[in-house]
Amino acid sequence: MTSNLHPDTLAIHAGQAFDPRTGAVSFPIFQTSTFAQHAPGESRGYAYARGDNPTRRALEECLASIEGARYGVAFASGLAAVNAVISTLSEGDHVIAGRDLYGGSYRLFTKVFAKFGVRFSFVDTASVAAIEGAIEPATKLLWLETPSNPLLTVTDIQASVAVAKARSKGIRVLVDNTFATPITQRPLELGADLVLHSTTKYLNGHGDVIGGAILTNDESIDREIRFLQNAIGGVPGPQDSYLILRGLKTLSLRVERHCQSALKVARFLAADARVKKVYYPGLESHPGHEIAARQQTAFGGIVSFDLGSREEANAFCKTTQLFALAESLGAPRSLVCHPPTMTHASVEPEVRKDRGIGDGLVRLSVGLEDVRDLIADIDQALGSAAAVSAVAGAEVAAA
Repeated sequence: MTSNLHPDTLAIHAGQAFDPRTGAVSFPIFQTSTFAQHAPGESRGYAYARGDNPTRRALEECLASIEGARYGVAFASGLAAVNAVISTLSEGDHVIAGRDLYGGSYRLFTKVFAKFGVRFSFVDTASVAAIEGAIEPATKLLWLETPSNPLLTVTDIQASVAVAKARSKGIRVLVDNTFATPITQRPLELGADLVLHSTTKYLNGHGDVIGGAILTNDESIDREIRFLQNAIGGVPGPQDSYLILRGLKTLSLRVERHCQSALKVARFLAADARVKKVYYPGLESHPGHEIAARQQTAFGGIVSFDLGSREEANAFCKTTQLFALAESLGAPRSLVCHPPTMTHASVEPEVRKDRGIGDGLVRLSVGLEDVRDLIADIDQALGSAAAVSAVAGAEVAAA
């Protein structure tokens, strides 16, 4: 597929030629575990579905094209993709990652790979100086999330790449682009070596599949990751590949709506005295706003905010009517999440506190509903949270 096409066009065409036998316009689901060979060791390009499958290959080609990458490798989940990348490392290797990090990645780093001698340092990646200060001779990987989960910290990708490469050409830079999507942010164009996605989220966009992907322009990285995809076996099935491929066709339209609505929600929350703090890069008050405006074309569909206490957060989460209380994000239906007890429950309480993930933190995945209805729902749920706060205050005063 020609590289001068825009992502919206590539999402519909890349890797998805008409079926040569039937002319089917929708790429087929090749629901098979194995493939007949011409002779021993002489396949038609496919031998066993863990190693490759035509539907998965179509997905990988489409994902790579949208991200502006030469290569794409799909996985059964975002964490399977994380696992493959860290599996390229050896005992004694060092990784620098952000302090504000997806809880599943933190758990895999600290509870699994640390046992095998891979070392991790967690720093404020919004500070290029902090990144530079953490680099050591054994550093092999700089792991960035931007915007991060759940505090929406923004990292300057280009500056981070520059400082890492200046210290050592052997440091690879990965950007988890799940929150931003390739529609609003292009990490490879900013110098990153690898891009990671939980395709579960915006890329599939319908809340009905789990998946992950690694994209790169480096052939040697692709060979490593593809070998591990087959060797470890965390591959997506053809049905899942098809669903993600289907979701990609409307990615740009959906992301545009998510971003527009999220900005309106963030502005509403920022103006409400019942809310202690709002985290959204689209707000000029956000410390990473200028960087986000420079490296992103829009600010994403996730808004986090702090209500001050666990009780108020619980009341809010339990009384929303349009926001379903559930983990994940990027689906048509809006979701509300309490990170300390849900997505980041595996992070030790003292670590959460140190990193600013307070018990009053709430994360919204702003969906595709009419934003006026979403804001009305947020307003009434904030009323419930405020009522809890007022009761607690009265009890304190009475005591």
